Amino acid sequence: MTVTQETTPQETAPQGGGCPVAGVFPFSGSSYRGPAPAYGSLRAEQPVVKVPTAGGVDAWLVTRYEDVRRLSADPRLSRAQACGEGAPRVGGTMHTTPEMIISLDAPEHSRLRKLVAGAFTMRRVERMRENVQRVTDELLDDMEAKTAAGDGGGVGDLVQQLAVPLPLTVIGELLGVPAKDLRDFEQWARAFATVDDRAGGEESLHALGKLSEYIVGLVADKRAQPTDDMLSELIAARDEGDRLSEAELVTFGFTLIGAGFDTTANQLANSVLALLADHRDQWDLLVEDTSRIPRAVEELLRHVNLFATDTSGFPRIAAEDVEVGGVTIPKGDAVLLSLASANRDPEVFDDPDRLDLGRERNPHISFGHGMHYCLGKHLGRMEMEVAIEGLVRRFPDLRLAVPESELPWHEGEINHTLTSLPVVRGS
Repeated sequence: MTVTQETTPQETAPQGGGCPVAGVFPFSGSSYRGPAPAYGSLRAEQPVVKVPTAGGVDAWLVTRYEDVRRLSADPRLSRAQACGEGAPRVGGTMHTTPEMIISLDAPEHSRLRKLVAGAFTMRRVERMRENVQRVTDELLDDMEAKTAAGDGGGVGDLVQQLAVPLPLTVIGELLGVPAKDLRDFEQWARAFATVDDRAGGEESLHALGKLSEYIVGLVADKRAQPTDDMLSELIAARDEGDRLSEAELVTFGFTLIGAGFDTTANQLANSVLALLADHRDQWDLLVEDTSRIPRAVEELLRHVNLFATDTSGFPRIAAEDVEVGGVTIPKGDAVLLSLASANRDPEVFDDPDRLDLGRERNPHISFGHGMHYCLGKHLGRMEMEVAIEGLVRRFPDLRLAVPESELPWHEGEINHTLTSLPVVRGS
């Protein structure tokens, strides 16, 4: 997978019927707290609008919930055409290799998804909960020791001690990565998922090569000697005589690493930051009653903005003319769907800019919608639930150890990515 985020957006008005209130995509002002302020005006005034992008091409930006949801499931918007040779490069977005499942259209996508979907059912994920709980407890034991008074100043790092190792360990175990290889696996996976545009993405590409080489060997080992893990199951999976090819197994492996590890790590860290920095009252509600956590996780998924571009990171290409919101998107044009903006649409969510962990009606689309609806949605939810429950139960008085303004964020990311989240117990 390669990622481009070519230039810093500038607040200059586009030419020729674009949107004068937003500037060049990706817009400035996006943070983990929410999408850039421009999206509110766009939803109200120009919900489907053509904007210039930092990649040098114009793209159609869609911002209202109903439009985003409908187009997410519209087969006329092609992911494959956005990943092919000569596809337009939209600044600030992710460009994947054509073989990855997230890069495919039907029927190729449907075939692969059917073969792998059984590994991600809610029933299968629930069987994993006990193991995820074990991993979480071990990580929190270590964090408790490090945040004890007199040990290292009592300061822990929630990113390095929980948010990163939890999903990474889970993904490693899902793929059947031997314990002796987990350290190398962790380093490659983190470098693969963390892209710095100042380095031109070279470190990520190098890590991708290492991961691919490793997974090729792992597939060979599992084929020769299957074990009780997802990769072995995928090697054996068949559908009417069809099975995953060697290349499909490898690309699915590092797709799982990028999507299942990095997004969960960032969502967990940013969610805890939101609670500790801005919504202490909501944290205290969870401390009082942990049965509120499943509903709270849904609201954190809606409210806490994962995407630095405020879109899913994946552009699409109109394979034919598409009409939406009274606007016709011509065949061949690039399209961006803003999930973050859709999740703040006041037509769907009451008081959408408020974090309400008790929100009852919450049809957020943080996992997408339609054909590319996230396969790992149940796993991501479950990991968030287990991690947050462990934190509020064992560290009810957890607080930031430094002012929020001093927190380090990784630059050049597709996601809002904290490199460290120092925390301390007590007042």
